[in-house]
Amino acid sequence: MKKILTIAGSDCSGGAGIQADIKTITAHGMYAMSVITSLTAQNTTGVYGIADTPAGFTSKQIDCIFSDIRPDAVKIGMLSSAENVLAVAERLEFYKAKNVVIDPVMISTSGYSLISEEAKKILINRLFPIATLITPNIPEAEEISGIRITNPGDLIEAGRIIHEKTGANVLVKGGHGASKADDVLIYNGMFLTIRGNIVDTENTHGTGCTLSSAIACNIALGYPLGICIRKAKEYLEKAMSTGLNLGKGNGPLNHCAGIFK
Repeated sequence: MKKILTIAGSDCSGGAGIQADIKTITAHGMYAMSVITSLTAQNTTGVYGIADTPAGFTSKQIDCIFSDIRPDAVKIGMLSSAENVLAVAERLEFYKAKNVVIDPVMISTSGYSLISEEAKKILINRLFPIATLITPNIPEAEEISGIRITNPGDLIEAGRIIHEKTGANVLVKGGHGASKADDVLIYNGMFLTIRGNIVDTENTHGTGCTLSSAIACNIALGYPLGICIRKAKEYLEKAMSTGLNLGKGNGPLNHCAGIFK
């Protein structure tokens, strides 16, 4: 059985973060492990508070995992403090972690800032370079690249800038407020448009977490990167399509859509 580690924040409402990651990994038939970097008070209507895990304890969690059950892939989500970004980068470098997928969680769907400015700089300069893949949405790609994205050409250019800054492969997700759900993958100096289907639903809480975790699962299986992303998008679309309709805001996905009928 493949082992997947998620390093992220906890969502008490269960739709995003660690909870979404564990559900996704389990739905892929893999063994999920977690390092909790922060607690969040949130639900489908927004984020109402963040309490960061002390960086030393974050490091200790990573040590316990890598010294006992080494993961086949690592997904990284919310890291809101500079100290935690440094802790994660240092320990993953120490253990020479492979197959690292980073979802650069910076702003919640409701507009709540989830990362400090100092942490953002360290994330870009220290953690991104050890990633196999970075998966920013449009606002995150604009923040990291420094350019405005208004058309498909801008998606490619933003991804290229991020790729040159970090050396990592970059998936710029085009579905954020767009009429299409097409993404652009920048890798090895080339780009690949990965088509997607728009799902007519307001149940979008945790989509970024879910997609990046699903990609990590497929990378662990050894598929080429483009196929990993296509398979992950198919899983995401199915999870969004079942009409779970929980909560008063942007509802969560049905991560078990492919398991339970």
